[in-house]
Amino acid sequence: MKALPVYEVFHSWQGEGTHLGKSAFFIRLHGCPVHCPWCDSAGTWHSEHLPEKVDRMEPYALADEAFRSGCEIVVITGGEPAIHNLHDLAYELRNRNLPVHLETCGAYPIRGEMDWVTLSPKWNALPIEECLREADEFKLIIEDANAISKWAEALPLGEFACPVWLHPEWSRAKDPKILQAINQWVKERGAPFRAGFQVHKLYQADEADGRSRPEASLSHLPGDGKPPPCQDPS
Repeated sequence: MKALPVYEVFHSWQGEGTHLGKSAFFIRLHGCPVHCPWCDSAGTWHSEHLPEKVDRMEPYALADEAFRSGCEIVVITGGEPAIHNLHDLAYELRNRNLPVHLETCGAYPIRGEMDWVTLSPKWNALPIEECLREADEFKLIIEDANAISKWAEALPLGEFACPVWLHPEWSRAKDPKILQAINQWVKERGAPFRAGFQVHKLYQADEADGRSRPEASLSHLPGDGKPPPCQDPS
């Protein structure tokens, strides 16, 4: 059983998507080769945000901690968690009757049995076919008013019979052009498209657990926002 590089663990609630509002234990893993320019979890890969020490935890220890929290679901996220072999972690969580939810860009094969897969595609690493078929919901990050139509052209989103959430990129969550684009798209097209939002950030829900690290967002960096070279945290 191989230990995994862990950026943070904390107990909060799911602030997005179909399972909005459920008590959730989050396991955020280190490492991401995708490097989105607006990343809000840059501490998992960005050289200016990486912590001094990367903890490695055994899957059984992570599962025990999740179980003790009393959560309804466990969310494995990142970074990009699918770059790691999640088989043992998923097994240990399911062995404790904890539903396992994965948040992934879908560009890498999923190793491990998941109960729910949220696929949030990224332009820097488009999803592979097998992950598209495993998705239970899609989450599109809308960083400008044209992003929805671009994604609709790039991916056959209507083929998979699951919700497609449209989330304004958080640093532009009040941008009227982006919000209007989402409004119009949902009203004119309906299912499978749904308007989404990161509701937990309004509540500062994650920060209520002292184990949660402060948000490391590239949108808060000075200058042009372009990231420096990545460091391997593993």
